Amino acid sequence: MQMRKEDRSLGELFSDLSQEISTLVRQEAELAKAEMSQNVAKFSKSLIVLGIGAAFAYAGFLALVGAAIVGLWYVMPLWLSALVIGLATMIIGFIFVFAGIRRMKKYSLAPEQTLSTLKEDKQWLKEVK
Repeated sequence: MQMRKEDRSLGELFSDLSQEISTLVRQEAELAKAEMSQNVAKFSKSLIVLGIGAAFAYAGFLALVGAAIVGLWYVMPLWLSALVIGLATMIIGFIFVFAGIRRMKKYSLAPEQTLSTLKEDKQWLKEVK
């Protein structure tokens, strides 16, 4: 004979509640995992498209550098025009590299807020003891 819901004990109700919460948490974790998997797949496809675009842009840049060398070749020897264009592109590249490094130094990848909270918790534990 099966018990009616009203006839179940408090312990049985808490047991059922515990099982239901466990199932809910497990299902939410599975949903989050599936969603992250989809997002990673979409992001990786976008990253591939970005990489292909960057490769073509780089090829175009190299063609422009070659055209600039040939253009200067009419005014100076070929080796000198290649040297001038090479130095100019290196200088521009170094300017961008150093600007990027300077900007990166402003940011930290460390979770500063979490570290601060952990330090506060450690201090609180010392005071409690």
